[in-house]
Amino acid sequence: METIVMEKLNINLNVLTTEPAKAYHAKVGRFLSSHQLLDFIRCPWLHRKKQLGMIEDKDSPAYLVGRAAHTRILEGRDVYGEAFAQGGPINERTGKPYGSDTKAFAQWQQVQGKPVLSHNQVELIEKLAAGVSMNAEAVDLLLYGQAEGVVRANYCGPPCQIRIDWLHPHQGIVDFKTCDDLTWFEADARRYGYHRQMAFYRAVLAQVLNGLLVPVHIIAVEKKEPFRCGVWRVGEDTLAIAQSENEAAIRRLIQCQQTDLWPTGYEEVRILKVA
Repeated sequence: METIVMEKLNINLNVLTTEPAKAYHAKVGRFLSSHQLLDFIRCPWLHRKKQLGMIEDKDSPAYLVGRAAHTRILEGRDVYGEAFAQGGPINERTGKPYGSDTKAFAQWQQVQGKPVLSHNQVELIEKLAAGVSMNAEAVDLLLYGQAEGVVRANYCGPPCQIRIDWLHPHQGIVDFKTCDDLTWFEADARRYGYHRQMAFYRAVLAQVLNGLLVPVHIIAVEKKEPFRCGVWRVGEDTLAIAQSENEAAIRRLIQCQQTDLWPTGYEEVRILKVA
């Protein structure tokens, strides 16, 4: 498919499907996702072990806060309130909330039927939201559009799926990240392959937009004081190179599937250069 890059956009948001996160992730075995592709690029054997269920993704407190922040900031207070139990039991003797490591909190957590956020986590998420609201560019990007829209399409052969944090009808893809320190966000983006993730999103979206390659922005906010928020537009050259790398990786993935050979990437002796 011929691809086109346009600055003036009017994206039809009807190309997006709305579905709960649980339903989306339940289809992970049938569709290639950006996280699966990044795992494969890092190590084909890692990708395969996760695919076989030999490695499970752990739901750490940091991931929980990140998911909750996405919901609170992108989908609003009502959806956030329905998706997460917030706070916890109060100690009648002291008038203060029980800590998240106490038996009382654990008992309360068991009966909630949904992910639980402690008082401290709820406070942190509100500070993240306040940080985003202080950045006029971030506010503008999130003023119009749709949160957590799903697209499924064949891309370079395999059926793929993406769940876009935010799609703005005129500004394109907007991804939301939390980070420890905004100063080092660009280094984090390279380390975690955010450019490859965004290139995958954009390329899959292009399959349902008649080849249109939309702009990509990333909003990042710190998880500590002063909760600075920054906005980056991912460069076109960076996205083009990442798309080429992704497509080469998908071709290797297809070959691994056909041969059932899953290398680690470290089969050969390497030369260590320190200087």
